[in-house]
Amino acid sequence: MIKVTIFNEFMHEQTEDAIKKVYPAGIHNALKDFLESEEISVRTVTLLDENLNLVPECGLTPEVLADTDVLIWWGHMRHGDVPDEVVDRVYNQILCGMGAIFLHSAHHSKLFRRLMGTTCNLHWRENEKERLYNINPSHPIMAGIGDYFDLEKEEMYGERFEIPEPDELLMIGTYSSHEVMRSACTFRRVNGRIFYFQPGHEAYPTYYNENVQRIITNAVKWANPTYRAKSLSCPCTEVIPL
Repeated sequence: MIKVTIFNEFMHEQTEDAIKKVYPAGIHNALKDFLESEEISVRTVTLLDENLNLVPECGLTPEVLADTDVLIWWGHMRHGDVPDEVVDRVYNQILCGMGAIFLHSAHHSKLFRRLMGTTCNLHWRENEKERLYNINPSHPIMAGIGDYFDLEKEEMYGERFEIPEPDELLMIGTYSSHEVMRSACTFRRVNGRIFYFQPGHEAYPTYYNENVQRIITNAVKWANPTYRAKSLSCPCTEVIPL
């Protein structure tokens, strides 16, 4: 059983009627609905509670992280409200081996930018048609995905996307306005596997798309750790005779 924790900002769905119509129970529950299965258990945590108050530690306590194989992160307008000590805690768990999936505007989260070591800036514009091309069909995250698929409405995220060179580039997005985007990328940081996936603007029903659901599900299985260190120590060791 893969233990997944989904972190969602949970602001737009509570403060904007148009967004609430798309994701009435929140993006975190839309993700949970298709991920939960005999193979995957899902816990959700949020930055804001139902009264729009900050949740202590974002729900990402040491106990929750110790019980998480893969963390999924969605955030947008309130990145700065995630406490630095929570970022440090999650960052260390990823280096130890916990998998991490960053969706859409999570590219500007404190955590993703720390992992990348760059600004993670990009160009953007709302309400575009996007076509996502599968350029790495043998990768396990791309299992069951055809040569391409279309999203009728999505936010344009375009190059330059200021990230390090990905370990693997899986998809390239193109738009009706001709911009391009590295839309699906993988990275490794020490023991942790990281996947960034660009689609998922809160105003559009992206997370109901079967191809998007399949990619995120595949990514959970790919990011599931095969090894997890207990700590990030730098010990002095005794000589072991040959």
